[in-house]
Amino acid sequence: MTKYLISFPSTAMDVTADELPAVSAASHAVVQEARDAGVWVFGGGIDESIPPVMIDGDGTVTDGTYPRTRQLEGGYAVLELPTREAALSWAAKLATACRCAQEVREFAYDPTA
Repeated sequence: MTKYLISFPSTAMDVTADELPAVSAASHAVVQEARDAGVWVFGGGIDESIPPVMIDGDGTVTDGTYPRTRQLEGGYAVLELPTREAALSWAAKLATACRCAQEVREFAYDPTA
């Protein structure tokens, strides 16, 4: 089976503070459904209050990140699924629950995993 990354940036969620509890409950229900179906690998939201750091090849630690990923934030789910169509179906469930579009990416095949 293939692993899929389903994600969205936090700026995509355009919900009010009053709507947030319902969105949270709906998204947690989809996560539980994925766990119950045995397709959940892991997921969660990036803690945006903690700044990223870079570790160079020589072990040097510096503040910041790759320039292209400066806006890396939001929520992520990794599911292990039999088909791309199944990944799109789960992404649709998450999009409905989170009330925002989801991006779907496929991990490269790893024969040792």
